[in-house]
Amino acid sequence: MTPELLTLTLAALLQAVQFVLYAVPANLELGPGYTMSPRDREPSKQLSTKTARLGRALDNHFEGLILFTIACVTVTLSDQSTAFTAACAWTYLGARVLYIPAYYFGLRPGRSLIWAVGFFATVLMLLAALL
Repeated sequence: MTPELLTLTLAALLQAVQFVLYAVPANLELGPGYTMSPRDREPSKQLSTKTARLGRALDNHFEGLILFTIACVTVTLSDQSTAFTAACAWTYLGARVLYIPAYYFGLRPGRSLIWAVGFFATVLMLLAALL
């Protein structure tokens, strides 16, 4: 397994952990009546600020993981895995790990800077595959 595919697998597992970190307090706050319903209506109460942040961080990871997956698959299938692309992949994963508490605690501008590190690491992987 290439380092890029290893980090992709770990990023997917991180996403599963993020889901649990969000789902548990969201279910406790909203109750099973709403969370087990078809959710055709808005909940009768709002999530707490920090639980809502965990939900937005999870959504953000879904979005970022799409581009990162493309980068990992492109590098791997084109047999262009290098120390540079591996470092970019590990940088992405590290940024995603740091993003969770940064978003949870509302760190500004830290959260955005951490996001940017992960995004640009992914873009660099894609550019490395082209060159």
